[in-house]
Amino acid sequence: MTDFKMIEIVAAELQLNQHQVANTIQLLDEDNTVPFIARYRKERTGELNEDHIRNIQQRFTYLRTLEKRKETILKSIEEQGKLTPELKYKIESTAKLQNLEDIYLPYKPKKRTRATIAKEKGLQALADLILLQQTTTGTPEDYAKKFINPEKEVNSIQDALAGACDIVAETISENADIRKKIREFTFETGLIITTVRDDSLTSVFEMYYDYSEPVKKIPSHRILAINRGEKENILKVAVDLDIDRILTIIQAVIIKNKESVFNDYLVGTIEDAYKRLISPAIEREIRHLLSESAEEQAIRVFATNLKNLLLQAPVSGKVILGIDPGFRTGSKLAVIDQTGKYLEGTTIYPHPPQNRFDEAKQIITRLIIKHSVDIIAIGNGTASRETEFLVAELIAELPGDQTVNYIIVNEAGASVYSASKIAQDEFPNLEASLRGNISIARRLLDPLAELVKIDPKSIGVGQYQHDVNQKNLHESLHAVVEDCVNQVGVNLNTASKSLLTYISGLSSRTAENIVKFREEKGAFQNREELKKVAGIGMNSFEQSAGFLRIPGGLNPLDNTSIHPESYNATRSLLKKLAIEDIHQGGKSLLSQIKSQPGEIRHLAEDLQIGEPTLRDILESLEKPGRDPREDLPKPMFKSEILKIEDLQEGMILKGTVRNVVDFGAFVDIGVKQDGLVHISQMGDRFIKDPHKVLAVSDIIDVKIISIDADRGRISLSLKGLSTGKS
Repeated sequence: MTDFKMIEIVAAELQLNQHQVANTIQLLDEDNTVPFIARYRKERTGELNEDHIRNIQQRFTYLRTLEKRKETILKSIEEQGKLTPELKYKIESTAKLQNLEDIYLPYKPKKRTRATIAKEKGLQALADLILLQQTTTGTPEDYAKKFINPEKEVNSIQDALAGACDIVAETISENADIRKKIREFTFETGLIITTVRDDSLTSVFEMYYDYSEPVKKIPSHRILAINRGEKENILKVAVDLDIDRILTIIQAVIIKNKESVFNDYLVGTIEDAYKRLISPAIEREIRHLLSESAEEQAIRVFATNLKNLLLQAPVSGKVILGIDPGFRTGSKLAVIDQTGKYLEGTTIYPHPPQNRFDEAKQIITRLIIKHSVDIIAIGNGTASRETEFLVAELIAELPGDQTVNYIIVNEAGASVYSASKIAQDEFPNLEASLRGNISIARRLLDPLAELVKIDPKSIGVGQYQHDVNQKNLHESLHAVVEDCVNQVGVNLNTASKSLLTYISGLSSRTAENIVKFREEKGAFQNREELKKVAGIGMNSFEQSAGFLRIPGGLNPLDNTSIHPESYNATRSLLKKLAIEDIHQGGKSLLSQIKSQPGEIRHLAEDLQIGEPTLRDILESLEKPGRDPREDLPKPMFKSEILKIEDLQEGMILKGTVRNVVDFGAFVDIGVKQDGLVHISQMGDRFIKDPHKVLAVSDIIDVKIISIDADRGRISLSLKGLSTGKS
């Protein structure tokens, strides 16, 4: 298959123009990054976004892998002297790796099997007689006795027939058409059956102790739950099928002459082939396909949640006190200023066993007054609600001129960060236990800048993340972080190495070199100085420059998303519009031009740039230095506390979405336990995908429909509340 044919296929599958796919593949093959292509090569891709580009990349990679596998298989069969024109055409026209492997199966070098042993005993000819079904006179024994050969351990007629049937069974099991039919039949009609290995056990898998569900309907989260139960040796899992119908399917392919003297042997061998060879293989394939699909969905869920978490609105311009709550070891405090700089920290012991409640309040109050703290960020881990009671009581007692709010922050990954080399490098003089509270405060100040320091798998917004393919999960989450960082852009003079590493065109090494350059030479004054950094050549500069901002630099354009390659066109545009300072005046004119397609077209031709690039330039000039997250809703702050005992069915409360999974969403409504909005309660219509309704960090109105205080379960609903979002 040529690249042109692949382009045709991918374009049709993804409903794109062929030139879009062809240009995207060319750009990728030239080592351009996805964020760079999406942002600065819109004319060539037809304005495809990151998701489109990654889909093209993924599908093209699959097709290229398929082509390489075809070449390998064709060479192998040709070397065996078994490649016919018909077989070659069949292989070359196959569009799926699974079907390709089915075709190759009879020719694939294999270990010794019952069939290969029978062939060594000279029983292939007898097997051929059975399969050909052309003998209608005599008995099977008449033909089989000719193959008795004690020297080859064929001592009887039954030995000969049994060996020949082993060859026939393997031949049937390797029939690509049969395997395809049975695979499709299994998927369409099969049932996943789960039972418990020990019914005296109590576990989280109790609903699966005696459970069944159609293969084609079982949702991904149940597949992953069943897989985990099986892995933990609690569940037994099988695929249940109508075997009689399957045998009929195979017979329809194999049996051509029921008058053959070998018909009874053939019927029996078909059953043996299915039960011994085909069934276990197909069940493994089906289970693998289900697991693969479920893992892909789980990774998509994780990626979607991670993106929404990373792109939360930053709480800028505030002094924040971060608290990492704890009991025996105390609660760690850290104050950071408006830039994220660590000011002061300590440990308090308000909870058991020390119970130094009043002392803790005095220490927090002192820090609030000393540093003019605006917000207290409380981690949502152990002792979180107890700490919330303390903070709420303290806020109520503050002087009237001291306004402080608090918020519960997802602390997932803070402990991972605190013990990491990144944290050690940032705070070499602090103990690991005193670093997590700084991370809690900073992830409120700027979620993206702080969360990139933590392995995405530790952030806690997925489902079954430890049960999925870790390589695929890492690649997907890395792509999400990369897209988010480049979408927002970073300050070249303040960004950490962790943040810079995700910038298009930069590596861990070049990011480290940028930080060293800043430390040795001082702040960057313009983007051109990037070229002086070790390891940054022309390609790295081209890929990265547009995503790196320099507020207050020598060139105002360096604090925009305009790429240096477009600076000349931008200057010509500003001259034409008589705008001398992009920070003063001209915004109404720019906005007016943006709304006139004819004017855009005329200007683009005049400036010799593409219309998409011109629109992006106008957008950047209209709002220079703008953070795209500024338009998002701010987090929900509180000053009072709510206990589970205060809740009543029918109450309507505001909450923050903490996690969205296939079966619903978990919402923080201000009590110790997050409530669950089951997918069935997400609206007055059928909801297939919770992510179409809610996203992590959404602030929503929810109604309480049931409370189980003993089990700590709160059921919520969005029904009758419009979209639920406020």
